[in-house]
Formats: sequence, C-alpha cells, structure tokens
Amino acid sequence: MKKIILSLTIFIFVVSCNYDKVSPKTDSQNLNLSISESNPSINKEKNTIKKRFSPPKNYEWVDEKPDSFGYFIENFKLKPYGSPILKYDGTPISTQHLHEAVFDIDTGNKDLQQCADAIIRLRAEYLYKVKRFDEIKFHFTSGDLISWNDYKNGTRALVSGSSVNFRKTATFDNSYQNFRNYLDLIFNYAGTISLNKETKPITKSPDLKTGDILITPGSPGHVVFIAGVCKNRDGKRLFLLGEGFTPAQSVHLLSNPYNKSISPWYDLNINAQETKTARYIFKPTNFRSF
Repeated sequence: MKKIILSLTIFIFVVSCNYDKVSPKTDSQNLNLSISESNPSINKEKNTIKKRFSPPKNYEWVDEKPDSFGYFIENFKLKPYGSPILKYDGTPISTQHLHEAVFDIDTGNKDLQQCADAIIRLRAEYLYKVKRFDEIKFHFTSGDLISWNDYKNGTRALVSGSSVNFRKTATFDNSYQNFRNYLDLIFNYAGTISLNKETKPITKSPDLKTGDILITPGSPGHVVFIAGVCKNRDGKRLFLLGEGFTPAQSVHLLSNPYNKSISPWYDLNINAQETKTARYIFKPTNFRSF
C-alpha cells in the first residue's frame, strides 16, 4: 500500500487503482463491428508500438514529431510478444488475456509504480532523455511540489503527520540511480488526484494525441494513456491504450475485448458519458494532456 499524506487541513489519501472494476466478457453494447475496420495485424517479431501494431484496414498511423512525447511512447522498446504482466515482486498477475504488449521498463521492487505512476514514469523518462530537466517536477497528492533539480541537489521530503517539509539533507547527485530514487518518492506520494491537477482538459476529440491520458481522479481512481493514433481518409481516428495497475506491475498495452475486429485499437469520444477499457470503466470520460 502507498503511504498516506495528511494535508494541513484535511486527510488526503494517496490514490491507487481499482482492480477489475469492469468485466469485458458479457458486454455487447460496444460491439460496433465494421468490415472497413477489421483485422489489424500484429507484427509479433517487432519490438516497438508503432512497428508491432498495424492500423486496421483503410487506416494509417498518425506521425508524431521526432522530439515529442508521443514519438517517445510509440517507439519505446517492448518486451517479446507474449510476455506476461509481472508484479513488482516478479510474480505474474492473474489476468493475462487483456494485454497485447509489455513495455520494456522496470517496475521496481516495491509496490509503488501503479497506474498514475506508470505515465508519470514515462513522462519523466522522456523529459530526462531529451534533457528538459527543468520540467521534471511533480506534486504530491497533498499539493506539495518537488522537482528533480531540487532532489538531485540534496533536497528531501520530510513527512510528519499533517506536514510535509523539504530540507537539504543529501549531497549533489545527478546519477540515473538517484533519478530513480526521486521517482520512487513521487510514486509514494502522488496519484490520480495530483496528476489530474497537473494536466489540462482536452475539449475536442480530434485534439487527442499519443501521450494524452484518460483519468478518473480519486481513491481509488485509475488512468490509461494513449499509446498510438491512426486515422482514415475521412479523419476518423482510432487509438491504442496503455496502463499500469495495482499492485505495481508491468506497464502494458491493452487489448480491446469490446470490439475484437479492431483490437487492440479503440474508438474514443471525449463526449461519451463513459469509456470502457479492458480493465476499467471511466465515468465520466475525462481526457487530459500534459
């Protein structure tokens, strides 16, 4: 379990994801099958999102700028096809039929990198890779902010009851291992509530892009991220979705059990009253962007 931070006036619980809020086995409302949107191929020998997952018939990938967060996600290395989702302790989760890929990124050895933390991890790794260090900063659920620049210069969070204080208690260390230590601190005290506040709402479906998130802030809450976008000649778009989950486990790409003719792609609409994904129902639909 993640630790709990008490704000100066109220109790705020660090967010965790909710297991199996939706079962996809018997739903029929979303089976919008189409001959023109069928049989997307999976290139099982390929090791990135963009190379492994071909769009459905009459669709093509939407290209991302090479220096963008979306490009980083679409070209992130994947584990071999068929790899299981593993928990932080190395054991497999019980549900292994709702994903099509596993990102080749560590989960750590503690129950920290859960749902919100998975996209925080990818966002932070992207900013670290492109050397935009000043932008690596995240809030705790309590509202307190700590940046990577502060942490590498020795600032640490001292949590005591209802207060969070920051003091310089360590020496300068800009190593990658210290960066991972910083992220574990964020994972311990951040969640869907803080992530929702750090991102901006998206108001039009055509504006959805790789790297955007679909989020329910709360305790428990959940978040998935867009891992790829394709479109047809009419401008209609379909999307790939990735996530982390509770307990801390492999970051993975979801299949689409509601519309197997286009799986793992999803047809998303920001104006939908609810959005069903393989392991969670988002109600209301709440898309946001960094």
